[in-house]
Amino acid sequence: MLEKGVPKGDNPGTMSPSPPKRDESPNIRIVIADDHRAFAEALAATMKMEHDLQVVAIVYDGESAIEVAIDQEPDVVLMDLQMPGVDGIAATRRIKEKHPETRVVILSATEGEHERARALDAGAEGYLSKERSVKEVTSSVRAVSQGEVLVSPEESRRILSHLRKRRARDLAERERVDRLTPRETQILQGLADGLSSDRLAGKLGISRNTLRTHVQNILFKLKVHSKVEALALAIRHHKVRADDPV
Repeated sequence: MLEKGVPKGDNPGTMSPSPPKRDESPNIRIVIADDHRAFAEALAATMKMEHDLQVVAIVYDGESAIEVAIDQEPDVVLMDLQMPGVDGIAATRRIKEKHPETRVVILSATEGEHERARALDAGAEGYLSKERSVKEVTSSVRAVSQGEVLVSPEESRRILSHLRKRRARDLAERERVDRLTPRETQILQGLADGLSSDRLAGKLGISRNTLRTHVQNILFKLKVHSKVEALALAIRHHKVRADDPV
């Protein structure tokens, strides 16, 4: 959904005239993208109180954020991390591909390092908690509009290093999961469905000793120490699903 900054005439759904291009006004032109309407509208209201900030649109999902950013070419997009459909990371990446000069600041309810790393990797100039004060947000908008990045080079290197290590770990896990045989996958799926060892062995037509050997092979291949760890890994990499019967 897309909401205009200023309606035209008496019809609240009518498009407002196109806002001035960046070379016609000293204002910093902002798009706010957040699926929490109350938060987005409150943030827009505070931005409009600043003499040099102009909210040109409020949108409530990632796809609309991409569309309005391409159409309006704002100076800054304040982008929620979690939105329905296209999330803030994917929307940021697509906006930066189309308009690298548009600055993006991710807003999130959390400040996890992995999320910060994903935001920077997508091209965002900053990552702010929604708990930050209005003054901090407006200062950040002004800073990124002038070409600044809200992360120091040292922190950026550390965060992106964390992302690379996590990707390498995920790839290694995926390769181990892919080495499971069809029979081993059946066994994991049976465990995910809550079958006891006796029931699972009977369902597969094998002895309990053979089942135990398969389980030991699974733990060895996945480099884990328990069936719970093996299941968590297989589910995370979509090898088995917790709600599917064998």
